[in-house]
Amino acid sequence: MRRKIPPLQALVCFDAAARHESYTRAAQELSLTQSAVSRQIGALEAFLGVALFRRTRHGVALTPSGTSYARQTALRLESMERDTLDAMADQGSGGSLALAAVPTFATRWLLPRLPGFAQLQPDAVVHIETRTRPFLFADGEFDAALYAGTPAQVANWAGTRALLLMPEDVVPVCSPRLLPRGRPVAPAAIAQMPLLQQSTRPDGWRQWFDAQQIDAPRARTGPRYELFSMLATAAAHGLGVALMPTMLIDDEIARGELVVACARPLSGQRNYYLVTPDRGEPRPLLAAFADWLGAQARLR
Repeated sequence: MRRKIPPLQALVCFDAAARHESYTRAAQELSLTQSAVSRQIGALEAFLGVALFRRTRHGVALTPSGTSYARQTALRLESMERDTLDAMADQGSGGSLALAAVPTFATRWLLPRLPGFAQLQPDAVVHIETRTRPFLFADGEFDAALYAGTPAQVANWAGTRALLLMPEDVVPVCSPRLLPRGRPVAPAAIAQMPLLQQSTRPDGWRQWFDAQQIDAPRARTGPRYELFSMLATAAAHGLGVALMPTMLIDDEIARGELVVACARPLSGQRNYYLVTPDRGEPRPLLAAFADWLGAQARLR
């Protein structure tokens, strides 16, 4: 039976035009003329029997049907691109994993250990893309995610199962230039220092001060950064005190760029998990990766 699928070129033109909401910019991206893009989208609309764009004073805008179709088309094109790259690299036998991971954990903890997995699975390839928040596995092509969150957050991640890897201990750190004689200070002194915030954890300092039984009206003030790597860099340059997981700043501590500002770690607020979609038994490669990752977490 012939599949009811429009021509790929029409879908590529539609994807570009939908992202830019502009035929002109889509044409520039694809090295086509604007009229060629317009013809492809017109043919696609005729194929579907649905209007995907409407004309505006400033160009074009997606219709509700176009918005929905664009979202699904982008996912399918990304999947096709990934499968094509795997086939070009002779990985089409299923020897690859696609992981979503919180950025700094992936860069500083996972990547240095991946050569060990490569020795166990020499024909496997691990692809990693960064995500800082939960997502729907049904909307992406990931096999698993490495996520840092609370037990409640993980429990509310619908349609998934989670393997606990390790707890996260966070401690205040800063440049030694910010401390008297470069030595740790009391929690009350931290409350008077400039605080660096992580945008995905707005209550991090509040929880730390509460655990120390310190009144800190400025616990939520200070510049915000999305990634731990940005926090570490800002703290090392003397911009303030950052609340950091100790496992992610070993190099900065060893080089003396960061020091512990107050030796009062906070434990148990968040953990690191391997999260997988709840779709029955995982592929053998994913199961092998989960076993290896669990062993690495126990070693730390």
